[in-house]
Amino acid sequence: MNFKVVFLNKKVEKETLNFPKGILANFIHIVEMIEEFGSDLGMPYTSKVEKDLFEIRSKGSEGIGRSFFLYSKGKENRNTTFFYQENTKNSSKRNKNCQKTVEGV
Repeated sequence: MNFKVVFLNKKVEKETLNFPKGILANFIHIVEMIEEFGSDLGMPYTSKVEKDLFEIRSKGSEGIGRSFFLYSKGKENRNTTFFYQENTKNSSKRNKNCQKTVEGV
């Protein structure tokens, strides 16, 4: 079962590739696992946030990064946004923003 992970747009791709090296390396590793095995990897790699919204939890020496994604077009995953997170203070606000993006895709 092979999946394809693509970014929502060039802005998201650029932001993702500019994150701290440790977090980015872990993110790439998790994406490779998703492409091979699907997104149902479970913790500590992925988790379901809401109905159609999932997240990748990337860890590095710099902290934790969270990347929200959704399924679209059958087996294709679309990475909707990726941001570096040092705390969980604004998680619910970001989850709502990502859910709006999911509804628009």
